[in-house]
Amino acid sequence: MLRIDSHQHFWKFDPVRDSWINDEMSVIQKDFLPDDLKPILEENGFDGCVTVQSDQTEIENEFQLGNAANHDFIKGIVGWVDLRSSWVEERLDHYSQFKKIKGFRHVLQGEKDRAFMLQPSFMKGTGLLKKYNFTYDILIFPDQLKHTVEFVKSFPDQPFVIDHIAKPYIKDNKIEEWKKDIEDVARYENVYCKISGMMTEADWKQWKPQDFIPYINTVVEAFGVNRIMYGSDWPVCLVAGSYENAVNIVKDHFSSFTKNEQELFFGSNAIKFYNL
Repeated sequence: MLRIDSHQHFWKFDPVRDSWINDEMSVIQKDFLPDDLKPILEENGFDGCVTVQSDQTEIENEFQLGNAANHDFIKGIVGWVDLRSSWVEERLDHYSQFKKIKGFRHVLQGEKDRAFMLQPSFMKGTGLLKKYNFTYDILIFPDQLKHTVEFVKSFPDQPFVIDHIAKPYIKDNKIEEWKKDIEDVARYENVYCKISGMMTEADWKQWKPQDFIPYINTVVEAFGVNRIMYGSDWPVCLVAGSYENAVNIVKDHFSSFTKNEQELFFGSNAIKFYNL
């Protein structure tokens, strides 16, 4: 069974384009490329990864396709297209020729309109993904989970995955509202969830492994072992620790699970979801 890191990023750092990487995050204000990740994956027993867009342009897709063409351990790409565009179908048709492009993502968490995903043009574009066998990664903050329920309900055959367990307020130890909303989304069988990006939602300097337990338990209970997958969120995770920290939090948590359940979480579910 291949072990897959289902969520990481590559970039050539550009302070203007990547302005979200502020001075507080200076540790990641530099280039992160496949040759940087490969040894880390190998050290941690991973066979491959899915690289996810961080820039909302089609130039990003070309950059990631170039990375993937030169590095076999990059098993899939989650790119970006303008789902609201009138020519979105032409773009989806274009990208369907590249077997490593598995799906798309939009940085919904950053939109002023918190119900951005419910805009008719965005819904129309989303409705075309299935025709080309593309997945969709949902990047949101907890306040958008209610809108996400309506969104995923509209496309029962479309494979969706929630990134970073929808970024709950781990630092503030807030869980109740997020828990209720994540359980509502999990009722839809076409929705998976990445247990990823948790360290950066905690106190960067003082988090403890036990801070994450209630959040992981909620997701596992809500989605079940067949719809969860591991993601490191490297290199973003480095602002709050190391790649090893990110792996160990979940490795320890899942150590009491059966071998089969651990294989599902650390690889099989990502392989199935992204058709790797």
